[in-house]
Amino acid sequence: MSKILFLTTSHSYNDDRIFYHQAKELKNCGHEVKVCSLYADFQGDIDGIEIEAFGILDQSISEKKRKLREAGDRFQPDCIICSEPLAVMAAKKIKKAKKISIIYDITEWYPSMRMVERYPSFLKPFHAIKFFLIQLYAGYLSTHFIFGEKTKRFPLAYVFPFKKNILLTYYPDDRYIATHIKKLESGKITLCYTGQMSEEKGIGNFFKAIDQLNKKRPELQIDILLIGGTRKEKDEKYFQDQLAEYQFDNVRIEKPASFENFTQTYASADICFDLRELNYENDHCLPIKIFYYAASGKPVIYTDLTATRQHVDVSKFGFLVNPKDSGSIADIILNYIDHPERYDDHAYNARMEYEKKYNWNIIRDIFVDFVQKALY
Repeated sequence: MSKILFLTTSHSYNDDRIFYHQAKELKNCGHEVKVCSLYADFQGDIDGIEIEAFGILDQSISEKKRKLREAGDRFQPDCIICSEPLAVMAAKKIKKAKKISIIYDITEWYPSMRMVERYPSFLKPFHAIKFFLIQLYAGYLSTHFIFGEKTKRFPLAYVFPFKKNILLTYYPDDRYIATHIKKLESGKITLCYTGQMSEEKGIGNFFKAIDQLNKKRPELQIDILLIGGTRKEKDEKYFQDQLAEYQFDNVRIEKPASFENFTQTYASADICFDLRELNYENDHCLPIKIFYYAASGKPVIYTDLTATRQHVDVSKFGFLVNPKDSGSIADIILNYIDHPERYDDHAYNARMEYEKKYNWNIIRDIFVDFVQKALY
């Protein structure tokens, strides 16, 4: 039995990919598994997986590295799976001392816009270059790569072409899926948005589309289901301003649910949306909840992103759109309402596409084999 350590600086210890899929899968295969996170405090055991987590996101880089190294020294792993460059750098000494593998699981666009947004405009390019070089250094230290999306293979897959790597996207395990395939009710529709209520993530585009729908079909009862919240003060102001501007009649706002219960929270939804802004970073990042919506049997309307087109054939169960074209989005919704047989086809197809193409069972062995080969 090998000892496998997950290190993450910005994901929670119970992150869906790290804990519920990767760590649990390795535990089920007989390995001893530990997750160390710097996102929130928790020390203990969950489902046989050791957790050592600290809420120190606001502390110094040196302190974060120290915490990760100490966790590794106590566990003495045979392999380390890291989610960020800082985690890779913290694993450097353990790798050298024990001559073990470091698997870098690249799921974030790096450097992201939020990493440089706090700097003055004239300094942003310099800090972007700095973070880009840090990413290259993490790639140099790593022995293996896991890429969450094809679009995130750049630059590491090209700078280090001889390092072993796999593509492991974000397919859900059916254990965490509640399927609710609906029939449209006459004269009524429920539209759902989940996640961050921010301009960049598209809550404004969502509201604009609903406003257009309301104008085109004023007799239609539109129920709006919002699940999530805001992270920044400016996002909270933007969200409240949007609610005040549109003053929709039937809005239900729910707090984020636990991962195990996520798909149950939007059971009443007829269509699920992700209308995030079109920019370079978003274009290269796959909105992973699309797989959960499909698994639940929900048609979707999503921003037309390169990453989404590369990984999902959305035409079977929804539409890719220009998020700013609220009139066209409203017409798509009306087409579902006026042709309920199309809605029924898309709802059924969503679940079928998930079962055939987009579920964890298809990729679990690829992941386990890759990690086990990295152990030797």
